[in-house]
Amino acid sequence: MNATKEAWREIIARAVREETGEELEASRIILEIPPRPELGDLAFPMFPYARIFRKSPQEIALILAASIKAAGSGPPGRGRLVAAGPYLNVHLDPTELIDDILAEVRGQAERFGLHTFLTGQSIVVEFSCPNTNKPLHLGHLRNDALGMSMAKLLEAGGAEVRRVNLINDRGIHICKSILAYQKFGNNATPESEQVKSDHLVGDYYVRFSEWAGRDDSAEEAARSMLKSWEAGDPELRKLWETMNRWAIEGIEETYAKTGVSFDQVYFESETYLLGREEVLKGLKENIFYRDDDGSVQVDLTGVDLDKKVLLRSDGTSLYLTQDIGTAVQRQRDWPFDRMIYVVASEQRYHFAVLFKVLELLGYRWSENLHHLAYGMVNLPEGKMKSREGTVVDADDLLAELKKLAVGEIKDKGREEVIDDLEQTAEKVTLAALNYYLLQVSPTKDMVFNPAESISFTGNTGPYLQYTGARISSMVRKFTERRQQYSGGQARAELLAEPVEWQLVKRIAAFPEAVAQAARDLNPALIAAYLFELAKSYNGYYHDHPVLHNEDKDLVVTRIELAEAVQQVLKNGFALIGVPFLEAM
Repeated sequence: MNATKEAWREIIARAVREETGEELEASRIILEIPPRPELGDLAFPMFPYARIFRKSPQEIALILAASIKAAGSGPPGRGRLVAAGPYLNVHLDPTELIDDILAEVRGQAERFGLHTFLTGQSIVVEFSCPNTNKPLHLGHLRNDALGMSMAKLLEAGGAEVRRVNLINDRGIHICKSILAYQKFGNNATPESEQVKSDHLVGDYYVRFSEWAGRDDSAEEAARSMLKSWEAGDPELRKLWETMNRWAIEGIEETYAKTGVSFDQVYFESETYLLGREEVLKGLKENIFYRDDDGSVQVDLTGVDLDKKVLLRSDGTSLYLTQDIGTAVQRQRDWPFDRMIYVVASEQRYHFAVLFKVLELLGYRWSENLHHLAYGMVNLPEGKMKSREGTVVDADDLLAELKKLAVGEIKDKGREEVIDDLEQTAEKVTLAALNYYLLQVSPTKDMVFNPAESISFTGNTGPYLQYTGARISSMVRKFTERRQQYSGGQARAELLAEPVEWQLVKRIAAFPEAVAQAARDLNPALIAAYLFELAKSYNGYYHDHPVLHNEDKDLVVTRIELAEAVQQVLKNGFALIGVPFLEAM
């Protein structure tokens, strides 16, 4: 199908060149899919060529159609060209293309949808980046889903991708949880309190906020502790290491539940000193300046970014300080062509400043840094606030979704169909979570509705899983009864229903959907594609019997179509973190 599209692009580009003498590469020919099947299978708008021809798009369509027909240059058996207003529409020959498309899916299997347009590029994707003063929450889950999916999409484009995490394990916020623990903890441990280790640390961050609300000295004490930590106070460092270990061990448990992994993990405590060195180097070279209060700052008012503190007046570092050091360290560790930061849109200003500071420091690769800013995610009841302890805890949400998944499976009487209820419920949970978080374009704010996300019907991950499981069940039955269909042969001409041609075209569109999602850094395009494919197949399956058919050739042919849908679902699921279930 892709070869056919490219062939038609080349034909139209050649016709434009012959009619106008204007050099036009085939890659610049815009191709669209007509909104209604009766209009054709491919559409080429003529608007872009009005300047070249100095004629209306309608006239251009007629001229090119006549030129192409006169030259007899259409691909043999690959379509009929029609001028339709300001468009050149192509009606393809389904029979020949169906054979090609299904053979391509069958031959490429799990590689169907992969590309090479990013081959040779090294891309770092930074995501998650938790603080060691609290457990992961719903916002982190959206971040993790986006980061993992983007890495997979870029790999599908042919890039070599490095997934990295930055553990924010130092700073004023960490000192606040340590201070509260010193004041209220009584040497409590996760074991003594029988609580998950990162939750214990998070409880003391909330306690600090409560304490600071009634005691003005709390904030000053935290600032003082940060100075002591940077000075290397041994007792403080020992407690810091213990509480950080608790937090990180708990966070890693949650990563294991959600299938999140990294190629390298950085720690702010290890990179902030390099950041400080870079800032002091910039100060020495008059790139930055020391303010009257003793802080080191950069003046970016000339590029509409205001002034920004890089080192506090007491010499302590900020987030920006360590982000400078971390970026430099990553380039040293693994020289990249691009680095993508998956961070909430609230931090747009921060990254604009970071990229400009790195540019001022002379790092030319700073022009290849990109902030993938995603919107806020909340529950129906409102916004989350971590300091007040009103965040949606990731572990609690996963437990709730699993409970709902078990309930859905039991309500639908599917227990005897599956081998392991707990394991299946966990996979349904991941599908519900990741699909719901990724179906919305990253830039948009969203509301996460747990009950809606777990539904086996509608635009949800479990609905997609159910479609895949239904096809798998049908394919298993076909295999078991293969002798019954002995002698049957797949024949593309038997897929003569318009809905079958539309379904095959949708299958053929998967590689384009993958490429577009990778280019746009938008996994929502894959989610939308998979939902439409599943919905189309379910509608088709309802009206067109597959196994219950006297024509053996038709059974074998429709099974081949079902297997192609199954393969594309598997490939697409892998890109957005939806586990494929053979039974459900």
